[in-house]
Amino acid sequence: MTGTDSIRSKVVVITGGARGIGLATAVALAKLGAKIAIGDIDEKTVKESGTDYDFDHYGRLDVTDQQSFTTFLDDVERELGPIDVLINNAGIMPTGRLVDESDQITRRILDINIYGVILGSKIALTRMLERRHGHIINIASLAGETHIPGLATYNASKHAVLGFTDTLREEYRGTGVEFSSVLPTLTRTELGSGVAAPKGLPAAEPEDIAAAVVRLIAKPKAKTRVTRAAGAMSVFVNLLPQSVGDALGRSMGSAQTFLDDVDSEQRKAYEERIRND
Repeated sequence: MTGTDSIRSKVVVITGGARGIGLATAVALAKLGAKIAIGDIDEKTVKESGTDYDFDHYGRLDVTDQQSFTTFLDDVERELGPIDVLINNAGIMPTGRLVDESDQITRRILDINIYGVILGSKIALTRMLERRHGHIINIASLAGETHIPGLATYNASKHAVLGFTDTLREEYRGTGVEFSSVLPTLTRTELGSGVAAPKGLPAAEPEDIAAAVVRLIAKPKAKTRVTRAAGAMSVFVNLLPQSVGDALGRSMGSAQTFLDDVDSEQRKAYEERIRND
């Protein structure tokens, strides 16, 4: 089989799969015949999404808890068979200046965005290595290739995801296990609520990220940026002298996008939820 035909019957686990990019990816892969398992810390919403879309497996998953992650993957493999693809998608993005960020939320960002990715990769990789087959896809961000005021800890977490994924790709080269990073631009999900896209670079739709993941599973590669325009801009800026790149970013509104320009009222529900889940 070639192309998307190869996705049929693959067992795919998606963390943070109850909404947003995770849910859009689950829907896209299910349409291609994959066996889908979604996990999410939000037990109510993951059950609603799993039922609405008739996914093969769904349930509560705390990506920061070793027992929760292990049990979830055990349940998936018992019901659906060996896991072919793990998509580490769960992540949070609080906004604001670092000095206003509580230690509790700093730790929460690092626990979910970094430790959750490392933990899930480790547990899945152990299983995949035994079979000499598998694919781990980590949802990073274009923020992992740059620096955006108002997202200091989030930026740090996504830089870490990129470095982690690239290192695994080399560490386990030749084992039959693939490793990929997905770098979305600002996407129209609850995570991006109340935030305007940079000038000249429209926000992506969650379906755009889902389509990129589909292409990665069909034809694995190390990294993909979404959208193409935003990805090209990110690569271009990183080739410029730092002062020039920073000035270009400021001209596109990066200095205020995640600070003074945030619509706090639109973002209120999301910010409250990620602090309380």
